[in-house]
Amino acid sequence: MGIFNFFNKEKKETLDQGLAKTKESVFSKITRAVAGKSKVDEEVLDNLEEVLITSDVGVETTLRIIQRIEERVARDKYVNTSELNSLLKEEIAALLAENNSEMPVDFDSPLPQKPYVIMVVGVNGVGKTTTIGKLAYHFNKAGKKVYLGAADTFRAAAVEQLVIWGERAGVPVIKQKMGSDPASVAYDTIASAKANNADVVIIDTAGRLHNKVNLMNELSKIKNVMQKVVPDAPHEVLLVLDGSTGQNAFEQAKQFTLATDVNALAITKLDGTAKGGVVIGISDQFKIPVKYIGLGEGIEHLQVFDRKEFVESLFS
Repeated sequence: MGIFNFFNKEKKETLDQGLAKTKESVFSKITRAVAGKSKVDEEVLDNLEEVLITSDVGVETTLRIIQRIEERVARDKYVNTSELNSLLKEEIAALLAENNSEMPVDFDSPLPQKPYVIMVVGVNGVGKTTTIGKLAYHFNKAGKKVYLGAADTFRAAAVEQLVIWGERAGVPVIKQKMGSDPASVAYDTIASAKANNADVVIIDTAGRLHNKVNLMNELSKIKNVMQKVVPDAPHEVLLVLDGSTGQNAFEQAKQFTLATDVNALAITKLDGTAKGGVVIGISDQFKIPVKYIGLGEGIEHLQVFDRKEFVESLFS
């Protein structure tokens, strides 16, 4: 077995294990939905609609999927219930393809800019700092020089946690004292990264959502200061969402997309939940690409999201 086949196999195993709870839940529900039925009819479709909604795919996205399957059934005249999983795979993958721009295939893919600046947003507790640490590890492992900026200066724990993750990932962390201006930390980080010819800069930001206006103003200020060093920064505004919160993740996505120009999503904690369907719904509803998924607590348990692999794993 070649080295690339080995890594692909390892990645697939991690994905399958990470989605095991969702997969088990979805399969058991689908089995009940088609019990005693040989063909996909109106009753099966009604049951399937309930399966998808209770799997946190979301109402609007579920209705779109059901409509697609209805059209397929009408076109093909007779669809056996044993073909339902294949139908779901095809239609959901097609739906995700419509809503996703093409993303880099992996961490070792060439970056469009240097330094490539990622500003990370999200409420406290979703795994934001952990995700930053894992991103840093993967980029560093792929031979890229990474700098982290601890711009969540309102919580000492956030700065300390980022420093620990920086040590684990083997990358420098730029920080200031508690209560410092977050924009100042972002400026220092990008200036240091640029001076040291870094490839990737990842900036952590405060995870408060109690006042959208304040959040919007703070993120705008950070962006403006970044652009004094790198004119088109940030290249990526990455919103981190906790997949285990299901529908609550939809609400967080709604609030953050109103507050700033989010152009990529990371969905974490998929390994401990049966709510993995949220990945499909959020991608569809917000028309923002899911770029990363978190599948465990280990530093290596973050993957670049591959929609085909995800759907294949979920419905196979």
